[in-house]
Amino acid sequence: MAVVDECKLKFLELKKRTYRYITFKIEGQQVVVEKLGGPEQSYEDFSASLPADECRYAVYDLDFVTDENCQKSKIYFIAWSPESSKVRMKMVYASSKDRFKRELDGIQVELQATDPSEMSFDIIKARAI
Repeated sequence: MAVVDECKLKFLELKKRTYRYITFKIEGQQVVVEKLGGPEQSYEDFSASLPADECRYAVYDLDFVTDENCQKSKIYFIAWSPESSKVRMKMVYASSKDRFKRELDGIQVELQATDPSEMSFDIIKARAI
């Protein structure tokens, strides 16, 4: 599975706080950028951008405050694979996930989700600490 250079370039821009999130999809034999969420976008905007019945990869830059009142940020890699997506697509996304993730240097937390409840904001935030 090839990874288009734009994926890496946009990820570098996300690390510089240009974007809040990026969704990626597999087209043919390559991973491409599907959607860019600006820095003003919320986690709800991000969740709503994932299709209900198709797999996607996504990165999300979460800002949060620790118990010690420190402002922090973590970059999440989310493998979205809803139950209702086609079995073949689930297999393609699962088999190319690690290779794609290696291309994105700076991922701090990985999450697999098959249902929106598995990536609720509370779960994401709990994984940050």
